[in-house]
Amino acid sequence: LLLLGLFYVFMTWNFGYWRKRKVPGPKPHCFTGNYPHMYNMKRHSVYDLNDIYSEYKHKFDAVGIYGARSPQLLVISPQLARRVFVSDFKHFHDNEISLMVDEKSDFIMANNPFSQIGDEWKQRRADITPGLTMGRIKTVYPVTQEVCQKMTDWLRKQIRLPPSGGIDAKDMSLRFTSEMVTDCVLGLKAESFSDKPTPIMGYIKDLFAQSWTFIIYFVLVSTLPALRHVFKLRFVPLRIENFFVNLMQTAIDARRQQLAAGKQFERVDFLDYILHLGKKKNLDTRHLTAHTMTFLLDGFETTALVLSHLLLLLSRDQEAQQKLREELEAHLNDKGIIDFEKLNELPFLDACVQESLRIFPPAFMSNKLCTEPIELPNKTGENFTVERGTTVVVPHYCFMMDEEFFPDPQAFKPERFMQPDAAKMYREQGVFMAFGDGPRVCIGMRFALTQIKGALVELLTKFIIRVNPKTRSDNEYDPTAFIGTVKGGIWL
Repeated sequence: LLLLGLFYVFMTWNFGYWRKRKVPGPKPHCFTGNYPHMYNMKRHSVYDLNDIYSEYKHKFDAVGIYGARSPQLLVISPQLARRVFVSDFKHFHDNEISLMVDEKSDFIMANNPFSQIGDEWKQRRADITPGLTMGRIKTVYPVTQEVCQKMTDWLRKQIRLPPSGGIDAKDMSLRFTSEMVTDCVLGLKAESFSDKPTPIMGYIKDLFAQSWTFIIYFVLVSTLPALRHVFKLRFVPLRIENFFVNLMQTAIDARRQQLAAGKQFERVDFLDYILHLGKKKNLDTRHLTAHTMTFLLDGFETTALVLSHLLLLLSRDQEAQQKLREELEAHLNDKGIIDFEKLNELPFLDACVQESLRIFPPAFMSNKLCTEPIELPNKTGENFTVERGTTVVVPHYCFMMDEEFFPDPQAFKPERFMQPDAAKMYREQGVFMAFGDGPRVCIGMRFALTQIKGALVELLTKFIIRVNPKTRSDNEYDPTAFIGTVKGGIWL
């Protein structure tokens, strides 16, 4: 009994943190804090945050919550969220994940701009951004057309097979992004749509099939924050890191052999940029791989998720699908494709993509770190100070599912984004941050949008897409998914 009593005191010792700082919030519970489904995984954590958001949104700008026994500041006001990302960025410029990785535990992830801090992040972003200009994206646009044709051929084969469970949209989208990103970034073929794909896609799937590992780690460090100093998280397992280092070496050797033989590669792609950067900064293969994996990690899974969710929404709404098809067909050139410049000017296509990002954001929330103390107002409550090291949770999903900002929020209504600069207007209000905002906005946003739009042109001008009965009719998230995906999968 004494041991149980001491354990209870230990688990609840910190629960006065926000009360002492005069920050209101819901009562936390022993073991789980304000995430009641942290252990049983019966419900996605974003729904727990949404319950808190709905209760307090008219009273305060922010409330104090707990992940197990770790205090977190939950941002309730979109205006305050905008301050965190933009106007007060210098106070919140690091992501919480930076506490969980280092170069010894995970060299690749530690060198990703998302997990880097301060000057390191600024330098890495400055290094990579020139590799993702619109000019360079346009240069590799023909690759998109080639991969889209492969996807069409693969789909026609699947359709000719005896009836199965339909097409797995996530699997198809991941094949597409694997082929696209591998070719655009490394100049290699993943053969994802062939009968004998290279191991690349298998390693990519393994990389993102570690949800339970991440969840267990997050639960442990929420309960015992000091564990972050003892155990670091490995996002990229060693065997996968070694595979991509060897793959990078293969790509470098192939490109150098071409150049040595006097053959100029037909396009100035991302690998070309990375090689020039490596020569300029005297980087070895491992560091080149770390730079390249920024493109790969950010381009595989999240882009595939966005594409599969968009196909789901269009397959449920045949009227919107036909309207989009008519817009696309009106702009096809003689080769049956849409020119790169025109692709980014189609209003209904862009509106469909933005609305899909609103309903199914690639990231439900952002966990930022306070890097400099700051005093903040709190609507009807007292002003309070956010101390250095505090985790600040910005729940994007809650804003984008709030009927005050987006009436009938679960409904797919692309017309929300048909007004000129609608996405920009919502972003400036703080209610729509599909790719984040401010100085740390997603680097690969434009490349991802080009991939998604290119795939949509191909699919909608060649096929009619409908929902398979295996697919759920609601938008409920899989509670075990590290990044959002619909429970039960998307079958078309």
